Amino acid sequence: MLGKLLKKGDIVVYESTVYPGCTEEDCVPVLEAHSGLQFNTDFFCGYSPERINPGDKINTLATIKKVTSGSTPEIAQQINEVYARIITAGTFMASSIRVAEASKAIENAQRDVNISFVNELALIFDRMGIDTQEVLAAASTKWNFLPYKPGLVGGHCIGVDPYYLAHKAQALGYHPQVILSGRRVNDTMGLFIANKTVKLMIQKGITVKGAKALVLGITFKENCPDIRNTRVVDIIDELQQFGMQVDVYDPHANADEVAEEYGITLCSTIGSNYSAIIVCVAHQEFKTLDYKNSIASPAVIFDTKAIWDKDAVDARL
Repeated sequence: MLGKLLKKGDIVVYESTVYPGCTEEDCVPVLEAHSGLQFNTDFFCGYSPERINPGDKINTLATIKKVTSGSTPEIAQQINEVYARIITAGTFMASSIRVAEASKAIENAQRDVNISFVNELALIFDRMGIDTQEVLAAASTKWNFLPYKPGLVGGHCIGVDPYYLAHKAQALGYHPQVILSGRRVNDTMGLFIANKTVKLMIQKGITVKGAKALVLGITFKENCPDIRNTRVVDIIDELQQFGMQVDVYDPHANADEVAEEYGITLCSTIGSNYSAIIVCVAHQEFKTLDYKNSIASPAVIFDTKAIWDKDAVDARL
């Protein structure tokens, strides 16, 4: 579409997260083919990765430093000046489009790997009978410890972007190990949470098949309506395969979007007689939720986000 609209002197700037080289190797040839114009002679390109944090009212477009780049030094400068007009936090002009693309790819891959590390620790500490949150609290007293938390890793960035980098690496004959191993760990967390819940129910003598479970939250992050690539669905699917009746409650998610994307019907209100409650998303509303009248006796409470008192729950990540 853009190729058909291009005219001489135009500059096309991409913001979508891609693997290094995508803009010039994949996108530019399409622009040339449909415009009949020559790259870096008749038209130019740039890349400036999006850094919006969904649901964040403080770190907004203007207050997050913007990486910019262009297909020539002159175009890079022009693009940088355009963004500098609105980005109060300032800009960083990368030396090339590929460098800018790579910077975005590793931002999300680094976060994914760090979360996968604490997720793996949570799996290990669960077998040891150690509370992961208490371990992290103790370790966080060291000035250079990175305070990442275990949990589900979804969304349209962290759970997806590492594969872009891995794809490019594999195309060049290198098979990444750390990036993909981190992805594998993070992708198993939903199954671990569901299976841990079932094990705890069995230990309490609760009949699993036919039992009611309440899943609190389906968005991929707290206080945000975004449901893209949410891994909460892994928990729901697994519990349903055990024959459980699963209610899902989320005051932030759009019920129509959830039904269309995942075939899941959200509850408008919280029911009663639940044999299991799983906190999947740390929405503000859930932190003070009075759930005691909604549970059966006995019941299992799994607080994956550690937002409730430790003594009031059966498990947490």
